[in-house]
Amino acid sequence: MTIAAILGDKGHDVISITGDTRVADAVALLAERRIGAVPVLDGERVAGIFSERDVIYCLGKEGHAALDRPVAELMTSPAVTVEPTEEALSALSMMTKRRIRHLPVVEGGRLTGLVSIGDLVKYRIERIEAEADAMRDYIRQA
Repeated sequence: MTIAAILGDKGHDVISITGDTRVADAVALLAERRIGAVPVLDGERVAGIFSERDVIYCLGKEGHAALDRPVAELMTSPAVTVEPTEEALSALSMMTKRRIRHLPVVEGGRLTGLVSIGDLVKYRIERIEAEADAMRDYIRQA
């Protein structure tokens, strides 16, 4: 299964911000939407990603003064991205190796979606359960 198929089930809606967004406003957005990360856009291009981890690092390093800085100064950049044609298991492997939890989906330089490690683990569990069901059916018919 590809990332495009996962987005087909999940949807393509993505909450994003721009680099000039204040960290305090980005934190409020993460909390309000109960999300762990948000892509940072420069026009239609993904300039970076701002996550809970970025918040913790900047607060730990600079204290509350970091909340007044623009996200562009503290975001993770460049963002690791994936194309819709990427296989889900390949993306999951990349996320595990790079220790990241969110992948912006980019097609033709434009953001078209976002997948989380939770989305990919859910897909993997569903595949394993489907294979187990198929094996049980096969055994019953034998």
